[in-house]
Amino acid sequence: MSEYVAENVPDGPGVRTRNGLLRGALNDGVASFLGIPYAQAPVGELRFRAPEPAKAWEGVREAVAFGPTAPKRPYSPPLDALLPDPEVAGDDCLNLNVWAPWPAGEDGPGDPGRPVMVWIHGGSLVHGSSSVPVYDGTAFARDGVVLVSVNYRLGIEGFGVFPDAPANLGLRDQIAALTWVRENIAAFGGDPERVTVFGESAGAISIGALLASPLAKGLFRRAVLQSGAPTSKSPGYARRTTEAIAARLKVPATAEAFALVDREKLLAAQTAVTGKGSPFLAGHAFHITVDGDVLPEDPGDALADGASADVELLMGTNTDEYRLWFVPGGQADRVGPLTQRLLLRKGRIAPHTAKVYRAGRPQEKPGEVLGAIVTDWVLRVPLNMLADFRVASGRAAATYLYEFGWPSPVRDLRACHALELGFVFDTLDAPETQLLTGPDTPRALAKAMHAAWVAFATTGDPGWRRWDARRPVMTFGPGEPALVEAPREEERLAWGGSRAD
Repeated sequence: MSEYVAENVPDGPGVRTRNGLLRGALNDGVASFLGIPYAQAPVGELRFRAPEPAKAWEGVREAVAFGPTAPKRPYSPPLDALLPDPEVAGDDCLNLNVWAPWPAGEDGPGDPGRPVMVWIHGGSLVHGSSSVPVYDGTAFARDGVVLVSVNYRLGIEGFGVFPDAPANLGLRDQIAALTWVRENIAAFGGDPERVTVFGESAGAISIGALLASPLAKGLFRRAVLQSGAPTSKSPGYARRTTEAIAARLKVPATAEAFALVDREKLLAAQTAVTGKGSPFLAGHAFHITVDGDVLPEDPGDALADGASADVELLMGTNTDEYRLWFVPGGQADRVGPLTQRLLLRKGRIAPHTAKVYRAGRPQEKPGEVLGAIVTDWVLRVPLNMLADFRVASGRAAATYLYEFGWPSPVRDLRACHALELGFVFDTLDAPETQLLTGPDTPRALAKAMHAAWVAFATTGDPGWRRWDARRPVMTFGPGEPALVEAPREEERLAWGGSRAD
């Protein structure tokens, strides 16, 4: 029996962490431990403050249900019908979950030193949680990985910018969770020296910041960025959202004043201010900010200059990311040629760039062409640039790129933002996954994509050629997975010097 396993936990798998004993659940060789606190509840004096380590507890703590989610509001229609976002009430929202292989006949996790993957969810920094069924870690544990999923503070409580409180509190939460993993994951059979962080959308943006943060150095060995590029805003820019919410509430834009506001009233004001934000034309939204502490400089600049050069990277996008943002609400159909040109001008997209996209997509509507430009501007081009910088340096660890292209039949979403998640987690049977995918999904594609993520976490190699001058991209659908060199290269090249920042 492992020294970490509690002998006095007879009714389920038991683990001894630094804070105390846990009792989880066991199902078909996979043990799950849910709702484990990694930091104290961010309430009272700890609200709008950096996370404090969780306190120890006496006896055995039950870990069979997801812990509280961070304060948030559901997605607005029509996204609420596509993106599940469960809410679990309670103050202890700084919690995480662990799924671990638990071989039959063993009193513990069996062989030590398994690879560890830590999932950081997306949701525009205002939605999401680790309890979304799509993110169930059973398949990863089934395949020999210890899977950890994390909750962190969202919205104004996680990413507000105040003169009297630390910035990037949600990012600090993630670092606290990774610190917990380093100190405790061996109890679950995981190797703290083989940690891979992976995330999608805002989760991937967060990982971009973690890669650049001196406070996260050494907490992970590999990273996966799904549909999110390293980016940040200046404190002055990021503070605009805080100030707009303060104006709506008619209170000073300070943490002291916000801490006195009823949480439901605060969430209502937050939703009113940020509800019209756009991944293309911005508007009020929450951002990771350069604060001189967690993030000394813009993560894109830091990574281009060699930050985390020793960390192996797997990065990629979905072919039709924009369709989740533009299609369900009908925006793509409402954009005509004139509106397209006005929006491109407002976004400071060079005429030459737009001309290349129009020429290459003669059958597509103006709104669809605009969406393709948005996808590349926000996601594909920045990740390609990061991969190029790493190769050009000659000293970076391996970098791999992928593209997910299987087209969902649901609402003509095609290969939209977030569609790959059920394939990565191999949770295609979950009803919540099928909100985006529909019921008839290619199981072989999920098997291949999930296996690539497992292989990357295990060995640092997902199974295809690393990035080089020929620009190899592993495409997952449509059809069989295939390695393609320099896909849509003419469009990518059209971005050279195209944005007048």
